Order: sequence, then C-alpha cells, then structure tokens
Amino acid sequence: MGAACLVALTCLMLGEVLLRALSDIFPWVPSDIPVAWEYSSYLMAAAFTFGAAMTLRAGGHIRVTLVVARVSPQVRRWMETVLAALGVAFSGYLAVAMVNFTWRSFTSDQVSISSATPLWIPQALVTFGIILLVMQFVARFFQALFGLPLEDVNMRAGSVAE
Repeated sequence: MGAACLVALTCLMLGEVLLRALSDIFPWVPSDIPVAWEYSSYLMAAAFTFGAAMTLRAGGHIRVTLVVARVSPQVRRWMETVLAALGVAFSGYLAVAMVNFTWRSFTSDQVSISSATPLWIPQALVTFGIILLVMQFVARFFQALFGLPLEDVNMRAGSVAE
C-alpha cells in the first residue's frame, strides 16, 4: 500500500508538471491541479506510515547498536524485549491518539478548506499505517521474548538501487 501511495504521488506530481508545461503552450489549459499539493501531503504521510511496519520487520530502521552489539546474547534478548515493549507503548499511544483524532474529524464532518475532502479519509489511512506499526512491534516483542529472529532478511533490499 505504501508503494501504491508513492506511485500515486509520482503520477500526481508528473501530472502537475505536465499540465504546467502544456499551459505555457495552450492558454486554455489550466496551469495547475488545485488539489495536487494537498493530496501529495496525504499520500506522503500514508506512504511513510504504511512503510514503517515493513521497514521494522526488515530491520531497516536506524538504530544505535553501540550497547546492544557489545552485550551477551541473553542480555541482548532482554534489551530487545524491553525496547520492543517501549515501541508498543509509544506507537500504541500514537495509534490511540490518531484513532481519536480521526473519529473526531469523522463525527464533526471536518473537510479540507482547499478541496472539501473529508479529513477523516486521509487521517484513516495514516491511522491504519500506525496500527500496522503497533502490530509489528507486538510481533517483535514476542519474537524477542521467545528468542526468535527479529528481522526478515529476505525483505531487505538486495542493493542500494532497490
């Protein structure tokens, strides 16, 4: 879903550029897509949150391993379990806050000023991505607790170009 958001974002920006170029040639062509910047921000936020859970599973998040790399496997497992529990707590708090935020937007019929888009729609996409991250942190907690592999190396990019 994150990749689909990035594709849609790319198409939207390319359409904006193409429309601007055509408007210089043909005066009757509008010079921009009025909702392009607004929808681009929605798509970018959704792409980030949808990609966060998969990135965590693949081991792609930035980590400081200065301490974790120098301790015994038992201590490392304990530390990974505690850190995953903290990840559940923080991302869970964020998920609850986003669910409440989205629900308030839905019940109050809030819409965007520039496009009249109901705000609960993009907020729900971001909220769903955060909930996926919470679920991945829960899975990581249990994997660390039972000594299972924390990351799936098959999900990693094969090269820098990927």
